[in-house]
Amino acid sequence: MRRSTQAITSDDQQTPLSPDALTELVTHALEDLKGINLVSLDVRALSNVMDYLVICSGTSNRHVKSLADNVTQKAKAAGHRPLGVEGEDAGEWVLVDLGDVVVHVMLPATRDFYDLERFWSTPPVDESAEVLSEEILEGDDATPSRS
Repeated sequence: MRRSTQAITSDDQQTPLSPDALTELVTHALEDLKGINLVSLDVRALSNVMDYLVICSGTSNRHVKSLADNVTQKAKAAGHRPLGVEGEDAGEWVLVDLGDVVVHVMLPATRDFYDLERFWSTPPVDESAEVLSEEILEGDDATPSRS
């Protein structure tokens, strides 16, 4: 079950902010402050807690903090309150949890070390296919050889 992403309208009615619209808002907020190597990953097939993962680098701790703060401010201005923000103190890696969209803003060295793009781009393992492969391989060993 995915977490709810809601925006509050002026008449206090809640209207959902689509994950695509939220991802676009995040992208513009990061581009506004010259975020580096912006990547947006559709992780719906890999995760049931978020739809998109947005990763961006900043040139310094201050730049990383500013990028994350801009995302937070733009989301709030659109009526969408972040569920959480982590890492603002150090500024090497700041995570902004917007529900259906999670944003990681990092220093380049931190980003290279954790390599989230590779981690979240790996397709899920189909366990039934693995079992079938093992059975086939075991079956080959059990097949009598013709001499």
